[in-house]
Amino acid sequence: MKNGKVIIDAKIRHGKPVIKGTRITIDEVIGALAGGMAYEEIEKEYGLKKEDILAAISYVNSFLKGEEVRTLRAET
Repeated sequence: MKNGKVIIDAKIRHGKPVIKGTRITIDEVIGALAGGMAYEEIEKEYGLKKEDILAAISYVNSFLKGEEVRTLRAET
């Protein structure tokens, strides 16, 4: 990742993407946001900074940018 906040290391959390310098996975951060936690709550709960949360969002967004949605035709 460009800003270096997200790393993937096979020795940390089985190679899942994490916030650099922590063992907090990107899916934990996104899950907390999806669950309704505010940035401030996540910062306090996981010991992160707002820039870490934004890096997690940016990481996920990078995958969605290349995603294509196609309509499937119903069989008749």
